Amino acid sequence: MISRGKAEKQAARTARLSAALRENLKRRKAQARVRGTESRGTEGTPPPDTTAEPQAPDFRRNPGRD
Repeated sequence: MISRGKAEKQAARTARLSAALRENLKRRKAQARVRGTESRGTEGTPPPDTTAEPQAPDFRRNPGRD
């Protein structure tokens, strides 16, 4: 079996990484487009009620028991 040289291995690695980065960018752009259309659809809804008291975290050891 003939082993490949260092330069050929590096070129193959670079090509694989480039392809992976392109696919990742396409996927992220598609996700951003979906998020953009979702946020535009909710423009008519009122903002959530911010006057309510925030609920304090429950630090009890057994929170199910009172």
